[in-house]
Amino acid sequence: MANYVLAAGAWLGAWAWDDVVPELRAAGHGAHPVTLSGLGDRKGRPAGQRTHVQDIVGEVEGRDLRDVVLVGHSYSGIPVGQAAERIGDRLAHVVFVDSVVPADGESFASRWWQGSRALEDAIVANGGFWAPPTAAECDGQGLTGQQIRRFVSGATPHPGATLTEPAVLERDLGELTATYVKCLLDGPEPSDDVAALLTGKRWRLVETDTGHWPMFSRPRELARILLEAASTA
Repeated sequence: MANYVLAAGAWLGAWAWDDVVPELRAAGHGAHPVTLSGLGDRKGRPAGQRTHVQDIVGEVEGRDLRDVVLVGHSYSGIPVGQAAERIGDRLAHVVFVDSVVPADGESFASRWWQGSRALEDAIVANGGFWAPPTAAECDGQGLTGQQIRRFVSGATPHPGATLTEPAVLERDLGELTATYVKCLLDGPEPSDDVAALLTGKRWRLVETDTGHWPMFSRPRELARILLEAASTA
């Protein structure tokens, strides 16, 4: 039995995995969606990016989980990638779902926005938070109208410090045994840093013909991908 620890991307909490978790549990695995500090029902709690790393590590260690499959979607690939090297032999596999991956000394803003200060400026203008996307900004990602409404109504402003604090890594990410899930409606190719990692023996690419939020648009397909990742760990 694997234990999945799932962290959704910016603006989202554990609730984002509601359609995926039953599929994992029905297959006999543990499923532990995490709401990171400052989001969802933990809104208002001070949070930096290192706080989010500790949220994930704390979920694993607090529940004494073994055979852990860490799942990081979008922004959460950064804290998940760091948590993976902090939980030692509890880790079985890592799945990055259309995510940014961490680099030592780099932040989400510096990795994704490539030196532009547009994100930092937006955070300052919004009182220290990254505002959730509007319904119109969710178009083109394979979501139904109902799924968009669910996303927008549940999203909370994302704490800015989590996006600007640099990651701290002690080892090369290529040493992880990992699956990268590329959502093709959000772009046909992985980023250059992910493509480089995929040339190694420990990383595997899986493509899915949906948008950036597959836990909403294709939950059963995403669950199947996660189950296959555990079976190859």
